[in-house]
Amino acid sequence: MIDFRLNTFLTLCKVLNYTKTAELLHITQPAVSQHIKYLENIYGVRLFKYSGKNLSLTKEGEILYKFTLAMKTSSDKIKEIISVPETENHSIRFGTTLTIGEYTMSYLLKELLLDFPNINITMDVDNTKNLLAKLGDGKIDFAILEGHFDKSEYDSMFFSLENFIGVCSSNHTFNNKEVSLPDIFQERIILREEGSGTRNIFEQILYEHNFTMKSFKQLIEIGNMGTIKELVKSNLGITFLYEEAVKSELNNGSMTKINLKDFNTKREFNYVFLKDSLHRDEYVKWYNYFTSKLKTNIYTKTSFR
Repeated sequence: MIDFRLNTFLTLCKVLNYTKTAELLHITQPAVSQHIKYLENIYGVRLFKYSGKNLSLTKEGEILYKFTLAMKTSSDKIKEIISVPETENHSIRFGTTLTIGEYTMSYLLKELLLDFPNINITMDVDNTKNLLAKLGDGKIDFAILEGHFDKSEYDSMFFSLENFIGVCSSNHTFNNKEVSLPDIFQERIILREEGSGTRNIFEQILYEHNFTMKSFKQLIEIGNMGTIKELVKSNLGITFLYEEAVKSELNNGSMTKINLKDFNTKREFNYVFLKDSLHRDEYVKWYNYFTSKLKTNIYTKTSFR
């Protein structure tokens, strides 16, 4: 268990409001101020600053936040481990983004249960932004995710390299036709919600070509990959996603890859956990386990290279 004043500090970092921090911790606002003042005296630095009425962390405060967050997560993990009797089973808690969760993890979970039949598993499928937040809150131990994140904030290991493509219905006018990026702006684009890895990647690609989502005549946001695919198959729009997610549709001819000129992109999936974690060795062991299973299985659905 970490010092109660550090817990106050973490809460204030999250909400950036003294009154709300006091309410969340069921203490007085002066007590919150005293806890922060105590830490500032101990470390000899200012941890927060005001810009007008907006509270933010100082550079020193950001450093303390990173270390305290790692310490709290490790403390919670240790508490979980030692509270479980030796006769009971330990747990693995992790998260994946939708593409990995839906098209790869069924095989990995099967292998995991065959090798460790008594293990308790919690797998959270969510978008990249939410998974990173859950890592920070200690709700999951590691995540396998797509999309952009600050690699200086986390320990990360390369997991796979996957094709990112545009697709449309086989009945679409783009079928068997080379098109340019401006050509697709007249189409209805159907994408995952903001914060998802595929959405972030597509927006980054547009940015690299000096375009934005506003370039499209119509945007539909849907948080479910299956629904997106059904709409695209019905020729109600186009989408961009990982090739593995539409492998069966491309094979059966219900969808076709958009032959987009000068568009050839591959993107990384990464295995991510908190930096400076006391449990780094354990997380690396799980990384080695997952990647070795995928590399040796010729029937795996995802083409990990």
